[in-house]
Amino acid sequence: MLSVCILGSTGSVGSQAIEVARSLSLPVTGLSTWSNVRLLAEQAREFRPRACAVGDPRMAGDARNLLRELPGAPQLFVGTEGLSELASMAEHEIVLNAVVGFSGVYPTLAAIEAGHDVALANKETLVAAGSIVMERARRRGVSIRPVDSEHSAIWQCLAGQDRQSLSRLILTASGGPFRDKVDLSDVTREQALAHPNWRMGPKISVDSATMINKALEVVEAHWLFDASPDIIEIAVHRESIVHSMVEFVDGSVIAQMGAADMRTPIQYALTYPKRCEGLAQKLDFAELGTLTFAAPDAARFPGVLLGHQALQLGGVAPAAMSAANEAAVDRFLRGTLRFCDIAPVVAEAMHRSVDGGELSLRGIVEADGQARQFVEERCGGCTRSLS
Repeated sequence: MLSVCILGSTGSVGSQAIEVARSLSLPVTGLSTWSNVRLLAEQAREFRPRACAVGDPRMAGDARNLLRELPGAPQLFVGTEGLSELASMAEHEIVLNAVVGFSGVYPTLAAIEAGHDVALANKETLVAAGSIVMERARRRGVSIRPVDSEHSAIWQCLAGQDRQSLSRLILTASGGPFRDKVDLSDVTREQALAHPNWRMGPKISVDSATMINKALEVVEAHWLFDASPDIIEIAVHRESIVHSMVEFVDGSVIAQMGAADMRTPIQYALTYPKRCEGLAQKLDFAELGTLTFAAPDAARFPGVLLGHQALQLGGVAPAAMSAANEAAVDRFLRGTLRFCDIAPVVAEAMHRSVDGGELSLRGIVEADGQARQFVEERCGGCTRSLS
């Protein structure tokens, strides 16, 4: 059976990956968390991995104490370097990266250099460092398998197709919790986290609410499928049944459909090219009724345009967009930035990045840091709670 290392195993996607691994009886050879060491220890007790990692060095002591009590106590790695060490271990056949944030870039690169296929749920890996990651994957002969439902859908729709006949990639979007809300000036943290269709973590839930998640996905699709930004479009599809579509030059459109359940794309990334019995509910088309599609409202959700703009600017602009968004969402979740100010702040940081930064890992890291610093300085006066 395929041995899998699950990075970010205590988060939303990681926890669902745990469910998939359990249902398929997959050997889990590595697990990691940022700071939820108690859940990490519970997972390690069940799966008995060879090693674990904890991202937050402050939690290393607690993690060691919990893990040493387990039968065959796993080796513990600590910090960002520890995540990369874990990802590069020879025991894994595939590494599922569900780490949130720019720190996920490093273990992706480490897994690639070790010759492991990567099931990728970490958006920043391709948004910030897509050219570097895909080039290294090609050089090492490993596959980058998308876990996001939208990119998994496109991946499945393109299987066996002539890429030269591709006309459009159509990423679907639920529209988030505010698709019918006109005034976004008073949005609260709780409202932004209440997604109507998907079970997700706080950061991606806010990204869905601002629709910046689609901007990030445009950049990811560009790198994953070697597609020009000009042929990547977004369609609002409230029901989250059609996960994305591809159109060919003859006008034929192929769509991938399924329940709004992340366990399906997670499982496909792990079992590809095989398909196994899944955990998601099967669709009842008689009960579904109507499926709707609409253009995104860029006036209310200007963040939806940022991905195309970042690719047009080129260089380190996508990295700056990703980093500024991460910092701005964190500010919003802490109550020191208004929801409606997230996209404008991200756009400003992205455009400021154009003058500097070579397209290298070092340049990307510098652009990432500068974008975060800009958001902190821009929002420095926002100290009182806005919610």
